[in-house]
Amino acid sequence: MKPFRFGSVTVEAAPQAFVRALVHVDGVGEAWGGTAEMMMPKWFDKRPDRSPDETVDGLRRSLRLARDAYGTDRADTAFGHHAAAYEIQRAACRAAGLPDLTAAYGPALIDKAMLDGLLRALDTDFFTGMRTNRAGIDARLTPDLAGFDLDGFLVGLEPRASVALRHTVGLLDQPEALRALLARERLGRFKIKLGGDPSADLARLAVIAGVLDAAAGDYRATLDGNEQYADMAALDAFVDGLERDPALTGFRGRLLYIEQPVARERALEAPLGAVAERIPFIIDESDDGYDAFPRARAAGYRGVSSKSCKGLYKAVLNRARCEAWGAPHFVAAEDLTCQAGLAVQQDTALVALLGIADAERNGHQYGNGFDGAPEADAFLDAHPSFYTQRDGTVRLATAGGSLPTETLAVPGFASAAQPRWDRLSPLKNE
Repeated sequence: MKPFRFGSVTVEAAPQAFVRALVHVDGVGEAWGGTAEMMMPKWFDKRPDRSPDETVDGLRRSLRLARDAYGTDRADTAFGHHAAAYEIQRAACRAAGLPDLTAAYGPALIDKAMLDGLLRALDTDFFTGMRTNRAGIDARLTPDLAGFDLDGFLVGLEPRASVALRHTVGLLDQPEALRALLARERLGRFKIKLGGDPSADLARLAVIAGVLDAAAGDYRATLDGNEQYADMAALDAFVDGLERDPALTGFRGRLLYIEQPVARERALEAPLGAVAERIPFIIDESDDGYDAFPRARAAGYRGVSSKSCKGLYKAVLNRARCEAWGAPHFVAAEDLTCQAGLAVQQDTALVALLGIADAERNGHQYGNGFDGAPEADAFLDAHPSFYTQRDGTVRLATAGGSLPTETLAVPGFASAAQPRWDRLSPLKNE
């Protein structure tokens, strides 16, 4: 794995969690569903007194608690199971000393596996199943959407035929590597990580902007603060420099938004103020519950990230909020290093369903594709336009700068191939 630095952490290895669920549909039958997500250290839980391994253990605990929460009630819809378990899970995780973002991880995986099983039992693909609301999504967890026509909203969604790749420029990535990449791949969307020091970030950004201005054509970019800016004064200083530096004039005109610059504990407690009138801001790590986006909106944020690891139903309902609220509110597609296979296919399908034109895709940069996993050839055969084989490894087909989504319109949640479930290790006990 290539080292990946975000915020104050450099990740060199991380486990991936796989979840299966057997779904029974009355009068229809039953089917197994599955999903996967990385267990990323020090992202869901960034408390300084927690080690990277302890934060991964917290994700394991979230999964175990979610399994118990989903077993306490019988619901008539997939979303009904999610809604019934929502507060149970949050309370159990808080009692265990886990933050709400960690609490969301377990349900996010179980929901995806359940949806996959439901759609397989119904012999329905993800796009059709979601547009016809086979999951039974309603507004019980989003009272601000009471009276909003969710069924009409869902049926009106027009899934995109492809999703453009937004290439991540991490804090350890060198300009020379970016220049070499642009010489061999057609990329026009970029996401650049920030470190939290206005002067250092601006100097580094000027170098990167020079590479993009020279080699990326009519590109677009986003910036990700990963909670690194200490306060609004530091953020104001960064935005001031961004607008004044002549070396960043072209870049500033192509910048779409800045993501989560301030720590989640403070981000929604005070309004962004005048800086929000200068550039759109979105939340990511602050998006730890159904009340987060309305609170962020009141604080001056205009967008929220969609990430399958935070919950697919929340992403859909946040997209519905944007429809209800109107411009300038939006949902952006970010990626917590989704790996080849179920994780990246399901997240890409969700992005396409929500009509988002591009998605940050970094898992293929920092992990070596399937890296010899026994299911690699099965996924390549089932989705040949989504993957390619290079240097003996099956990996995402990124050279064209976008990922096709037609190949994901198969019965179930976006995959006609499966991991080798018999080769996976059971979740470690506490």
